[in-house]
Amino acid sequence: MKPGALTEVSWGTPASSESRWPASLALIAALVLYLTLPGHLTVGPPWVVPVLELALLVPLMVMAPQRIREEPSWHRGVAIALIAVINAANVGSLVLLVHFLRTPGNRETGIQLLFSSTAIWFTNIIVFALWYWELDRGGPSKRLGASHREPDFLFPQMVTPGCGRPGWSPHFIDYLFVSFTNATAFSPTDTMPLTASAKMLFLVQALTSLLTVALVAARAVNILS
Repeated sequence: MKPGALTEVSWGTPASSESRWPASLALIAALVLYLTLPGHLTVGPPWVVPVLELALLVPLMVMAPQRIREEPSWHRGVAIALIAVINAANVGSLVLLVHFLRTPGNRETGIQLLFSSTAIWFTNIIVFALWYWELDRGGPSKRLGASHREPDFLFPQMVTPGCGRPGWSPHFIDYLFVSFTNATAFSPTDTMPLTASAKMLFLVQALTSLLTVALVAARAVNILS
């Protein structure tokens, strides 16, 4: 097999563009989950984070609904800022929830705790799916180019070309699945992290997910029982 053919099979055939809508809908879902949290689990006033996120997301969706090869650097900068804000807010909510559970005198029903921890857990999945999407090979715009750096993730279709369409390449939904499986198994499943940055993201996500499930959800189940 020629070297060029091997690269195409392993890394996929570059497309001309990739829609921003799946990732944007995931961000909106994360904002909705944040709004469902009680006031004592939000960072600052409940409206601050959603307003900040929408102030960044709406102009980006209007001006750049597609990720393209010639994407201006500030587009990706805004996208990363969006992820960072919702990530920081979710970490803050988890810290506040753990603090709430450890503070004597605070009372909350098991159902309320399960609801809050589930919202934080699902937000964690969305946030890391967005990080993986922006990280792999330098981001969506870089993956659309004819050449890019080595992959950060090894998808099954990259090593078993016959199980996917010719020229397959990952999209946001693929990274969402990777994030979900890592949050449930606390380890890689069918997709392996290859680079140090990808492995560290996997580690942080698994640790956050484990903390949410083991500490918070277990306390809620104990109350219910």
